[in-house]
Order: sequence, then C-alpha cells, then structure tokens
Amino acid sequence: MSKLDYCFSNDYMVLRPDRAGPVQLLHLLVSPKVGRNKAVDCFTSTEIRSFRRRVAIFLNLLLQILLLSLTGPLAALGAAVEFALNLVDNILHGHGRKTMKYPDRSSPTYRSVTGLIDRRVDLDRSVKPTDTRFDAALCVMASKLAYESEAFVRNVVTRHWKMEFVRFYNCWNEFQNAYTAQAFVFSDKPAEADLIVVAFRGTKVFDLARWRADVDPSWYKIPRLGCAHAAYTHALGAQRNVGWPKWVEHIKGKKPQKVYAYYAIRDTLHELLEAHRNARLLVTGHGSGGALAVLFCAILAYHKEKAVLDRLAGVYTFAQPRVGDAMLAMFVERNLDRPRKRHFRVTYGHDAMPRLPDDRSAVHFLHFGLRLHYDTSYKLKVLTDIPGDATSSSSSPLHFVTNRINSAWELGRGLHLGLTRGAYFREGWLLLMMRVLALAMPGLPFHRVQDYVNAILLGACIPKDN
Repeated sequence: MSKLDYCFSNDYMVLRPDRAGPVQLLHLLVSPKVGRNKAVDCFTSTEIRSFRRRVAIFLNLLLQILLLSLTGPLAALGAAVEFALNLVDNILHGHGRKTMKYPDRSSPTYRSVTGLIDRRVDLDRSVKPTDTRFDAALCVMASKLAYESEAFVRNVVTRHWKMEFVRFYNCWNEFQNAYTAQAFVFSDKPAEADLIVVAFRGTKVFDLARWRADVDPSWYKIPRLGCAHAAYTHALGAQRNVGWPKWVEHIKGKKPQKVYAYYAIRDTLHELLEAHRNARLLVTGHGSGGALAVLFCAILAYHKEKAVLDRLAGVYTFAQPRVGDAMLAMFVERNLDRPRKRHFRVTYGHDAMPRLPDDRSAVHFLHFGLRLHYDTSYKLKVLTDIPGDATSSSSSPLHFVTNRINSAWELGRGLHLGLTRGAYFREGWLLLMMRVLALAMPGLPFHRVQDYVNAILLGACIPKDN
C-alpha cells in the first residue's frame, strides 16, 4: 500500500508490521520522527516526542509481527482442534454412528469453538417479544450465532427460531485483499415483519489475523466523523484513495462475488425496510463484531441515511473494543442517542476485549455512550465512559489472588446455575473444563459469549429511558 491509499483522511497513522525490521524498530526508540519510519504510514512531518507512546508503538509492532508469523500455523491447528471437538461433541450427544465418524464442515450441525463452548441455539422462550429485554436477548443470541457457518446460521434461524433468514455476508477487505468481515441479516417474519436484525461476527478463537486487527491501534481522521480504528474501517469496506463514497461498485466477475460489508448490508436494508414498512431495525455484534456494528451505524449517519436510521431501534454491542476518539464519540452520540438512547454497550466482569486498543497509542481511543456492565454475579451497573475506561489490568499480588478467587466463583456459579435455573443455563463439558483450568490460568474462558447471554437473561433489564 502507498500513502496515496489513505488520501481520504486528513491525518492518519497505520502501523506496518510487514515492513518492520530491526532498523525500523530501533528508529522508533531513538527518534521522534515516526513519519520517516517505513514501519509507520503517516505524514512525513509527523513526530511523536513522547517516548512512552513510541515504546507503545514499538511493543505493538512486535506483537503484530509475532501474530503475523503464527497466523497460518494457528489457523491449521484451530481447524484440527475444531474438527476434533466436533467429533467428541457428536459422540457425547449421540448423533448416531454415521455422523460420529467424520464431522462434515459444510453440515448445518458443524459448530465453531464458540458454538461448542456454549451449545445453546434456541431462544429463551420465557422472554416474549413484548418483554422489555427481548431486543437485547435476541441480539446477544444473534451475536453468538454470527460465529457459525452460513449453513448453521440458516438452520438455526429458520428451524429453531422460526424466523426468516435473509442473507449471509462474507465481505471483501480491499486493504488486506482478504475476506475479513462476516455478518447475517434476518427478520422475524417473511411478510409484514416487525423486526429486522443485522449481526456482525466477532473474532474467532484461532483467527490471529483478526486478533492482530483488534490489538492494532492504527487510525484515520475522517472529516466530519473523527478518528476511526483503521482495521475496522478496512473491514467495513472503506475504499483506497476515496474512503467512504456514497456508492461503490462491487467487484464483479468473481465467484463468489466480492462485496463490501457496509454497502452490501446497507442496500439490503433499503430493500427490507421498504418491503416491511412497520419493521424496527436492530444491529448487533460481540467483540470486534460490536465494533463493526457501531461503526456501521456511524457511517449510515455520515452518509445521512435518514430512512434507515429513523427505523433503528437499537445498537447492542457486547464486549465491544474502542473504535475512535472524542470527535467520533460526539458524532455517534449526536446521531444515535438523541433524542433517545439507542447505543447499548454491554460489558461483563473482567473481559479484556473492551480495553483494546489501550490508551497509549498515538490517538486516544475511548469508549462512548452508555456502558451497561454486568459483574460476575450478573448484577447490572450503568456507567458513562467518557473519556474512556478507567479499568486496567494489574500484575500486583492482590490482582493475582483476586483473579483466582474470581475463577473459582465462576466455576461454582456455572455448576450452580444448571441446578437452580434449569437445563437452559447448564454449562457444557468444554466450558466447565476451561473453568477448571482457569483456576491455574485465570482468564482462560476469555471473552466468553456464554456469560453475556446469561447476563442479559438473568440480570436486570437494560434501561432505555436514560
């Protein structure tokens, strides 16, 4: 990529681990002139005089180089582990001898690691469409389902939820030359629908390419919008040289057709909202999927898509990382949270994902809007995170002890819920095994969707009148 690729931005900083050698890394430590460093794409006049921030960039580049080198091997290992876990799962749940031999990756019953950790696919039928928690409960299950294949998603939406599957998207990233964004759209009914939902996929367990994007503090400053996370901007379908034009041509002549996430999903929503005049719109995602969800809505506002935004009932994100600066925060708040709150950012326990990227990058990434935090007892606290999360990790002896106490509590709670709350909350063998291992390695059931599902269903209702 050349610097011309970023000319849609009036200021930017994009880290390039693919060009970071020993000379470039050493240069970061000794010189504030990062604009002359090949490992950092930015204006040549850019200087960072803070040694602390240059060290943070140096360490981040080292981490990205490591993740880049392990991407291929871990993807292969992940595929093998996922296959083996599906085989064990088939045996334990007695699907029959034919399916126990070799799980079929194209089958609508083949699960991701996330789906194996939490095997629930049915909605909690005690939560009715008229209940105040229905939107959040549907969104958290859709966010969990987004980790699965198209065949699995279609099967669950149509057969288990009795809803209308619309389309699954596997979208092209022009900057990475890869498919880096996945999402699906469904409605509650085929005709005269009351609800349309867009769910973005988060980062899968063994997908180091996506984990590298999550930890990457690269950014663009976009006029009228503010500083936005570069990796999520790329994944949503920003274009080389021009950024976010109102319309783009999808890449044709290929099978499957290469489409850009923002534009393809926006066009589908235009058609659906026109066909279903009374339908409300929900947008959701877990982890990096939550980041894509809120940025998707921000770009809708950037393009003044009033017809879509007027029908937007809520953006529910779970464990969403930081996506921009104070200017972006004000833009989103002005367009999504006035006159009523529509952006609900849910966090749980000590999940580290919402702390990414950290506050040592060259631009100050922060959270915005209403934070709905559930503790490990699923008790709700409503917080406002401006100018950012104050929570940070610690390596102190007290933190070491409290981590293990917390892991023991979560293990006991997992066993207790299955006995007292019924089969729907019974934890599977894989998650319980991870909780046992977490006694020695706290944080192992890291970033678990299971706890977000439980928090929404067992915790206090999300307030909507703030």
